Amino acid sequence: MKRNIVSFLVAVAVALQLAGCATLPSGTPDPRDRFERANRSIYKFNSALDHAVVRPVARAYVKVTPQPVRRSVSNFLSNFEYPVTIVNDFLQGKGRDGFSDIARFGVNTVIGIGGLFDPASHWGLDKHDEDFGQTLGKWGVPSGPYLMLPLLGPSTVRDAPAKLVDRVATPDTYINDLTLSLGLGAAKIVDTRAGLLNADQMIDNAYDPYAFVRNTWLQRREFKVRDGKVPAAEEPTSDEPAPPAHEP
Repeated sequence: MKRNIVSFLVAVAVALQLAGCATLPSGTPDPRDRFERANRSIYKFNSALDHAVVRPVARAYVKVTPQPVRRSVSNFLSNFEYPVTIVNDFLQGKGRDGFSDIARFGVNTVIGIGGLFDPASHWGLDKHDEDFGQTLGKWGVPSGPYLMLPLLGPSTVRDAPAKLVDRVATPDTYINDLTLSLGLGAAKIVDTRAGLLNADQMIDNAYDPYAFVRNTWLQRREFKVRDGKVPAAEEPTSDEPAPPAHEP
């Protein structure tokens, strides 16, 4: 955990050094993005790192790895971190979902061979996605200004600290083997990035990629916090981008 915090702080320092060079587009500033100048600098840093290293690796992974194998890897990583969802189910008062997710985790861990397979879905045990940021939203904590975090991507003032709380429920936090911990971390990065490759063209072709990612992420995040119960006045209009299947 300490290694993760040190690496994150180093990335913050590097990204913020670029903040003075950031330029803002003309027009009315988005009130949700109070730190836009710094956020754009960090986005530029993240994009440069992604284009130089992460995206090529993800493309190579998709090219050389059969789809069933990639699905099993995704299943395993999702199941490995599923205790986060279970804990937040109960924190949000969703007892029924919590017990269902306990059963799902047990079935996929035992019968699904550590989560490589997903028999629980075939048995009617639906998959949920909860985290402490969503829990705070359920408790009435406002999201606060938008943040672009070095290496970690889009977040908000509410959700960024919540990531540290979720780490307590993440099993790999308690792994003392450095090689295994780094291996799991690299696998999560590559798997997540591979799932986002289909969104690359939309982002690259956007007039303002930063604003496109920000608006789509905030829209998707609000949808998740409210469990899809977004008031009609806040539903996206036809000319707004629909939320991607995975968060960028």
